[in-house]
Amino acid sequence: MNKVETQINGMTFSLETGRLARQASGSVLASVGETVVLVTVVSSPDIKEGVDFLPLLVDYQEMFYAAGRIPGGYFRREVGRPSEKETLTSRLIDRPLRPRFPKGYRYDTQIIATVLSADPEVDPDVIAITGASAALCVSDVPFDGPIAGVRVGRVNGSFVVNPTKTQLAASDLNLIVAGSKDAVVMVEGGANILPEQVVLDAIFFGHAALQPLIEQQEELMRLAGRPKRAITSVDIDPLLAKRVRELATDGLRAALSKVAKVERSEAVRGVVKAALEAVTMERPGSEQEASEVLKELEKEIMRGMIVDGRRRIDGRAFDEVRPITCSVGDLPRTHGSAVFTRGETQALVVATLGSSEDEQRIESLGGEILKNFMLHYNFPPYCVGEVRPLRGPARRDIGHGALAERGLLSVMPSPDVFPYTIRVVSNVLESNGSSSMATVCGATLAMMDAGIPIKEMVAGVAMGLIKEGDDFIILSDILGDEDHLGDMDFKVVGTKDGVTALQMDIKISGITKEVLEKALDQAKESRGFILGEMRKVMDRPREELCFYAPRITTLQINPDRIKDLIGPGGKNIRGITSACGVKIDVDDSGRVNIFASSGDAAEKAVSMIKGLTREAEVGEIYEGTVKKIVEFGAFVEIFPGTDGLLHISQIENRRINDVHEVLNEGDRVLVKVLEIDKQGKIRLSRKAVLNNGQERAGAIK
Repeated sequence: MNKVETQINGMTFSLETGRLARQASGSVLASVGETVVLVTVVSSPDIKEGVDFLPLLVDYQEMFYAAGRIPGGYFRREVGRPSEKETLTSRLIDRPLRPRFPKGYRYDTQIIATVLSADPEVDPDVIAITGASAALCVSDVPFDGPIAGVRVGRVNGSFVVNPTKTQLAASDLNLIVAGSKDAVVMVEGGANILPEQVVLDAIFFGHAALQPLIEQQEELMRLAGRPKRAITSVDIDPLLAKRVRELATDGLRAALSKVAKVERSEAVRGVVKAALEAVTMERPGSEQEASEVLKELEKEIMRGMIVDGRRRIDGRAFDEVRPITCSVGDLPRTHGSAVFTRGETQALVVATLGSSEDEQRIESLGGEILKNFMLHYNFPPYCVGEVRPLRGPARRDIGHGALAERGLLSVMPSPDVFPYTIRVVSNVLESNGSSSMATVCGATLAMMDAGIPIKEMVAGVAMGLIKEGDDFIILSDILGDEDHLGDMDFKVVGTKDGVTALQMDIKISGITKEVLEKALDQAKESRGFILGEMRKVMDRPREELCFYAPRITTLQINPDRIKDLIGPGGKNIRGITSACGVKIDVDDSGRVNIFASSGDAAEKAVSMIKGLTREAEVGEIYEGTVKKIVEFGAFVEIFPGTDGLLHISQIENRRINDVHEVLNEGDRVLVKVLEIDKQGKIRLSRKAVLNNGQERAGAIK
């Protein structure tokens, strides 16, 4: 067994190998405080034939026993599809690792990160990133590592590395940074409308903070690293490569010059098909080698057009955003809708309002979590002209939806201001680059169309990179081909004043501060342009909700009267909801939200609730019922559940010796509240409302 330790944010970060899961290709137990994650790597000894990609599978799983909890549900075990948190963390692990496998590595490889113990103050996700890198480093799997991951928060203006849950609650930044010794390799996170310079400083604060974790893994490799397996590279025959280039170069250059995606894709497929047919006729069995040459040739031509020809595939300038069209209110019966189109990327986004009963309840290691804002992203096959079965959301879909949701969180109204549950659904109708950013823009417009009082308008844009040697070019609003054949996909979400979310993936060894600074500045300019186009359609939320949206009426009752509203076994509140056709939510503070489809229904429900929970006010007159007569007076119920004492001296303007001279049980009588003492006891007077021996008609509460 070998174990190495370092200190991060005052806590010990340890990596241990050689004691658990020893039959795996690599195994590391990573722990911080009382959070422990076991990460294993297994890579098949035999190459996977017939694939031209890295067959890597990454799974992160949270075991409920880690937090001393038993899962809910019928089976009482962790079964079924992964939770959203597990899916997103699996992506966080996968994204910085995948580009660092050697080209041509075609062995089935699986990384599994299992949370064995969970300290509620320490999130396992960034621990799992570093643990996965360490497991690869000590295994026989070829890997250009180590890399490490940290979370960066900002509390009271100061950056904090791997903040605790308590610190993160006070932070205006939640950023995950993964990096190598020399460069940043992945960024993911959200911010509360922070300036670009603050975000840039946070990224490189994180990169500096993760260096001890890199050194720690290097030490573990020296102690326990296994020799790396040899990879047999496939050398392509130079004569074959030359022949393929002769057949395809001119055709690919012409095909890649077509502006429309469908025409360009069809033209490229035609050139590739013709070249493969010609080569295989001349040299049977050479199709796979020829395919590799064609892929490299396509990438080379596209990048050459940008670097040498100083023009993009569709003819735009490097910092130019594609034409934008927007519309709102396209769907007549939804609460809010918008269509956002940027070039050949289009998203139809719908906003729906509900009550607190519609909140999403999530079972997690820390207990049940309630979400009153949800954004769901759908990527149907027709949006890219494909045919495939419709299934549940893929990992990519969940990740894109989470990014868009994170980008909008900081502008959402608080429940005190807008007590609705909000669900936004984005259906991508066309995709040619950055449908997640189109989702952000469409969601902003759809929510404003629904009358949701968001604090600011939000937009997003995806930035690309072409890097050749020390020279680099930043591309705004990248196309799908520029993403596929380029070096970076950097999505930036924000308002006119600052960043709310970002996500960066790269295909090269790392990104420097100069590149990121240029990308953030260019993204800000592009975001400003997009917001300007959106404002032409709608620049503020509608003042009123859609006619079909539920109405919420809010009132405050004394918390001591909640029991009267609910009634025995919920009888009272069920009666109101049934009689009025409404939903009623009440919290411990006495805040009552009434969800109704019409104003009349809400007004009726308010009246019934007030009847059950209203309280006496000193100086007010009420018509009450004599409930009980005693020697010294009568107890009068002024409204259901509330009575007061009408003393014998306050019944008449004259002295009486027996209450029964004037009153009997069941009589209706006007009384005035004289006093409410500290114990809540009410003193009443009938005499105060008498005039010349007659009960006067007055204002009755």
